Amino acid sequence: MARRTGRAAVPAGARESILSRDTLLLLAAGFCYFSSPMLVTPLITGFTGSLGGSAALMGVVGGLMNVVSLVCRPLLGGLADRVSRYRLSLAGAACMALACALYVMAPNPAVVVVARVVNGVGFSCCSVSMSTWFCSLLPPGRVGSGMGIYGTMNALGMAVAPALGVALLGSVGYRPAFVVAALFSTAIMVLVQFVGDRGLPPRAASGEKGAEAEEDAGAEKDAGAEKGRASAARPRLVEPRVVPVALIIMLFAIPYCATQSFLVNYVAARGLAVSVGLFFPAYAVILLVLRVALRDLFDTKPFSFFVGVASVSAAVGIGALALAANDALLMVAALGLAGGYGVMSSVCQSTALKLARPGAEGLANGTYYIGLDLGMSFGPMLGGVLFGSLDAELFYPVLMLCVPAALVVYLACRRQLRRA
Repeated sequence: MARRTGRAAVPAGARESILSRDTLLLLAAGFCYFSSPMLVTPLITGFTGSLGGSAALMGVVGGLMNVVSLVCRPLLGGLADRVSRYRLSLAGAACMALACALYVMAPNPAVVVVARVVNGVGFSCCSVSMSTWFCSLLPPGRVGSGMGIYGTMNALGMAVAPALGVALLGSVGYRPAFVVAALFSTAIMVLVQFVGDRGLPPRAASGEKGAEAEEDAGAEKDAGAEKGRASAARPRLVEPRVVPVALIIMLFAIPYCATQSFLVNYVAARGLAVSVGLFFPAYAVILLVLRVALRDLFDTKPFSFFVGVASVSAAVGIGALALAANDALLMVAALGLAGGYGVMSSVCQSTALKLARPGAEGLANGTYYIGLDLGMSFGPMLGGVLFGSLDAELFYPVLMLCVPAALVVYLACRRQLRRA
């Protein structure tokens, strides 16, 4: 029995371990690709204001990267199934590095707006191509645990980088902090050079290798013909099977991303005596522990198990933030959101890949990231609306409604999700 990869058929037992030289390099690159834009996220609105931007423009700039990324997803998801994932990742990293350079040199808010557009294109390229590339290197029975490890690197970048950005702002200022973000993007371009498997799509890989044997050549021809008919039949922008998963991760992401943008303001508005700087590092450490502890469950437990446990965990975390009377409750909140959004981000991504039709893994990944982008965009936007129109005490009780909404989506689509 052979396993199809981006390069050629490989014996099933040849790559049983998740961690190889190539996957370790992509894990490091995955951490960097999330760290670069997430370091910028808590700084960019204030930076825009320091250049003379209005409050309205500051809000637009804050969400623009994710909006651009969302627009690009439908195109890039299918593209990741047709071109080298190495090239797509390299192009994305170059765009993110260029965006950071524009931040450093920006003389006015207009340049920042252009940079956010470039950043969104780069972020979208990297997220779809690198995760699909990493998945193609995993043993078939280890996709869940493998994507859990990959998601850990992304989530750590999402948790650690904002804290690093705030620390750099306080010590060296905006522009030097953006230089550090540029270094993360540059590191991606360096790391992917050493990955041996270039992430070629199946048809390109088989063309490069040629007909190695009569039986293999016939099998590849049949598979290519079948794939060609499938491609001709659907110029799809999303993978329909994955849409419920995308909606679920969107609903889990909204409370976390609203917290990422407004936790400092929320604590100040309520006059809470808590060490708000502890939240994101604690979230990162707890998430790392959870991902390692649960890694075997990602391949053995059904999606329903994780939806139930993560919903309870997220509700506890959001409830703790609604109280947040002391640092102990803040740590409970970090634990709850790590067990909710943090765990579900990996579970939903691996489920999306399991639901994908053969040869449509990139499209499935793109659909998953559309949901994540919507959560990352709507979280700050909804947070801004709530923070500006309601008492601070109602901020988290309203966000709590995302949890039952996610359960409703799951219950409505549970038969479809059992395929994973």
